[in-house]
Amino acid sequence: MTKIGVDAVTRALAILKAFGPDRRELTLTELATATDLYKSTVLRLAASLEECGFLTRGNDRLYRPGPELWRLGALYRQSLDLGDLVRPTLHRLVEATGETASFYIRDGNQRICLYRMNSPRAVRHHLDEGQRLPLDRGAAGHVLAAYDQDVAASRKKVLAQGYYVSLGERDPEVAAAAVPVLDGQGKLRGALSVSAIRSRFDTQAQKLALKSLKSEAQALAGLLPASDA
Repeated sequence: MTKIGVDAVTRALAILKAFGPDRRELTLTELATATDLYKSTVLRLAASLEECGFLTRGNDRLYRPGPELWRLGALYRQSLDLGDLVRPTLHRLVEATGETASFYIRDGNQRICLYRMNSPRAVRHHLDEGQRLPLDRGAAGHVLAAYDQDVAASRKKVLAQGYYVSLGERDPEVAAAAVPVLDGQGKLRGALSVSAIRSRFDTQAQKLALKSLKSEAQALAGLLPASDA
């Protein structure tokens, strides 16, 4: 493909990326502003995208994502194995912190350790995949519970700060930090957690864990398709 062809594809993709959860319909001017392209360029590329079903333009002259995007998104969701995304994430968390990393989902009033990678250290917090733990104790439990529709006032702080640190709350010898994992539409998909023996989970270790967790959660958000729920 020629350089001109590559540029045209890049610009067309920039037009599609201009849409988002709070920008579901855009005018020609708004698209030009969002992509830093001339209106004439946007108009030409948008016509091709519309012809192929990637964009629609109504009688109100507003552009909207087209049905072809839905078809491709459905194919992506059907082929997606969540573990293929989460396991490399856990591996990087263990490498960065030296502690056990896990991914939890909520099931009623409990949380399930869906995926985990244990710390390579001889003395560590060991978890098994499929293990059920309480929702009202522990870092990941508080993060998952904070996304209830009728969240308690005490948990609003978790939503505001975007993480929770637990020190001996469920087990006096265990400490953990956790952050939410959100999909492309901002819906909760689970919680990422790093857990350790409490005696070595000091302030510096907590900061390192939270920095790594936030970075990995943000990366996952860009890969996860929007939930159908």
